[in-house]
Amino acid sequence: MENQFSLAAVAEPKVATPKLNTYTALFALMAAVGIAAGLYGFFAGHHNVYNNTREMPWGMLISTYAFCAITSTGLCVLAAISHIYGGTKLAPLANRMVWLSLITIIGGFLLIGLELENPWRMAIYNIISPNLTSNIWWMGTLYGMAVGMMFVEFFLILTKQYKLAIILGVIGALAEMAANTNLGSVFASLASHPFWFGAQIPIYFLGCAFLSGAAAVILFSHLAFKMRGREIDEDTMSAFQTGGKIMAMALLLIAISTAWRYINLMSGGVEQARLGALALINGPLAFNFWVFEVLIGMLFPLALLVMTKFKSVPAMALSAFMVLVGMFIARYDMVVAGQLPPVYGGWDNLPTLFSYTPSFFEILVTAGGFGVIGAAFLLGERFFGRAFDDHGTH
Repeated sequence: MENQFSLAAVAEPKVATPKLNTYTALFALMAAVGIAAGLYGFFAGHHNVYNNTREMPWGMLISTYAFCAITSTGLCVLAAISHIYGGTKLAPLANRMVWLSLITIIGGFLLIGLELENPWRMAIYNIISPNLTSNIWWMGTLYGMAVGMMFVEFFLILTKQYKLAIILGVIGALAEMAANTNLGSVFASLASHPFWFGAQIPIYFLGCAFLSGAAAVILFSHLAFKMRGREIDEDTMSAFQTGGKIMAMALLLIAISTAWRYINLMSGGVEQARLGALALINGPLAFNFWVFEVLIGMLFPLALLVMTKFKSVPAMALSAFMVLVGMFIARYDMVVAGQLPPVYGGWDNLPTLFSYTPSFFEILVTAGGFGVIGAAFLLGERFFGRAFDDHGTH
C-alpha cells in the first residue's frame, strides 16, 4: 500500500492562495490565447499569420522551441546526476527539476506543433516511415522517448519507488542529451548556412543546457520558497549554492566559446558566415547581441554571482533570471542570423541581408508557450509540493 499514489499525500493546498490562483489563471489565459492564435494559423494559413518566408523559414517559434528543449535537457541531466548520487548537494532540488524538465519540453512541443503546418504528419510518419539518417527524426524520437521516461519517473517519485525512478531518470537524461546534440546538429549540418555549419553547435548546446537548467532550477525554486513564505534550510541553501556555482562555471565556458566563435567567423572562412556574425556585432541584431546576450545574459549575472560569493539566494535568482533572458535572446539571434545572408548572395540582385521581424501572432504563440510553463509550475507546486521536499530517502 505504501507505493499507491495519493494526491492528498503530496499536495499543498495552502499554496492555493487567492493571489497565486490569480497568477495561475493569468498564465492559463496566456496559454489559451497563444494556442488559439496558433490554431487560427491552421485555418488562415501560416504564411498569412507568421512572418516566415521561403528565404527565412525559421523564426521565433523555432528559436523558442530550441530554448525550451535545451533548458529541459539541462534540468533533466542535473536531476539525474542528483538522483544517481543521492548525497550530492543538488539533491534537495532534484524532484522539482524533474517536473520543471517535463513542463519546459511540453511547452516547447506546443510551440513547434503550432509552428508546423501539418504536425500530425510528423507523428504519423515518424512511426511508419522512420528516416534513420535524419537529425530531425532522431531529435523528435529521442525527445519523445525522454518525455515518456520522465512522466513515468515523476509518477514513481510520487509513489516513492525511487530505485526504479532513478533508472528511468538516467535513461531519460541520456535520451535528452542525445536529442539535444541532434537539435544542434540540425543547424550544424546545414552547409548552405555557413554561420551554423560546423561541429561546435551540438557541444555548445550541451553547455547551454547546463547553464539554462541550473538557472531555471534556481529561479523557480526561489519562487517556490517565496510563495510559501518559508525560510531556506541549510541543505537547500547548499543546493542553491551548488546550482549557482554550476551556473557560474557554465557562464564562463559559454562566454569563452562565444568569443572564439565570433573571432573565428570574422577572421576568415565563408563570406555568408562572416555576414551572419556582422549582423550580430554591428548589424540589425547588434542591440540583442550586446545588451541581452553579452551584458544581461553573461557579464551581469557572472559579476553578481562573484560579488555576492553565492551567499544571497535573491542575487542568485536575479542572476538566473538574467541568464534565462539572455539564453532566450541568444537562441533567437542564432536562428535568425544564420538565415539573414542569402544562400546565393550576389546573384539576381539579392540584398546583402534579408530581414525578419516576428509577427503579432508569433509573439502570441510564444507567450502561450510560456503561459503553459508558468501555469504548470504553479499547479505543480500546489498538487505535488510535498514531493518536491521529499529527498531524504534517495
